[in-house]
Amino acid sequence: MPEILSGLFQVKWLVVAIFIASTTYVHFRGRVRHRFFRQLTDHSTFTAPINTVMYLCSKVPATPFLREADFPRLKPVTDAWEMIRDEAVAAYREGVIKAANGFTDAGFNSFFRTGWTRFYLKWYGKPLDSARSVCPRTLALLESIPGIEAAMFTVLPPGARLPNHRDPYAGSIRYHLGLVTPNSPECYIEVDGEKRHWRDGEALFFDETYIHTAVNNTEVARIILFLDIDRPLNNPLARAFNHLVRVTLLRASATENVPGERIGLINRLFSQVYKIRVVGKNLKKRSKPAYYLAKWVLIGGLLYLVLR
Repeated sequence: MPEILSGLFQVKWLVVAIFIASTTYVHFRGRVRHRFFRQLTDHSTFTAPINTVMYLCSKVPATPFLREADFPRLKPVTDAWEMIRDEAVAAYREGVIKAANGFTDAGFNSFFRTGWTRFYLKWYGKPLDSARSVCPRTLALLESIPGIEAAMFTVLPPGARLPNHRDPYAGSIRYHLGLVTPNSPECYIEVDGEKRHWRDGEALFFDETYIHTAVNNTEVARIILFLDIDRPLNNPLARAFNHLVRVTLLRASATENVPGERIGLINRLFSQVYKIRVVGKNLKKRSKPAYYLAKWVLIGGLLYLVLR
């Protein structure tokens, strides 16, 4: 029995060491970093061990922006930008590109207060029924190309700026296709300190797990096609692992365009947990010291339960 307990103790601290090492690697991977305490509670800390596997097995360079030539299967999408633009503009005029109904989109919840809006075509699973009626030609094209795991139309309105963030999972590469843009350096995306601006009919590929932001300092709304495509990996075991994460964790973050469409477990839980978040926000307004004390007591308590 003592030998078993000793073995479990060693395994626990090995897991802790792997977690600390992978979190440190993720934090220092780019030139732009979160502050220390922000990093401690950022979702990239909790997914760091998984993401480190993706980085170590990646076939693409560890750079913020990637070459379009490395993703030839996306060329038909870029070439069809005018058709895609027409369906996106029609969706925009119909008012279906919008914020979530309530707190049912954990991944993008912080963006909605900036005016950013979205319309999902698919999200790590089957396409949404609403997308089949709104943008059938775009959806048919995307379904014909393997490796496209997620797709949406997104709008960044005039004057908007998204908060600095990094996406939680490194198993994909982000693709942006300019549909209706200001075609101006004043409307740009900045990834790990490197800026690029959107242009109509042009694609951008970038690693969304670097800290990035998007800014529109013009008077023209920016509309793009937003895709997540499989990160190229160098061995079948890593590809199988990536697939497992997609069909479990990421599929659980699905949400709806219109009432009645499937909402994944993560977003169902988020809609309930956010009620606690509202209490925290109210406490922060009344007393920042009390808010941060309560926050770190909670985090410290959780760490104690894990490490004791």
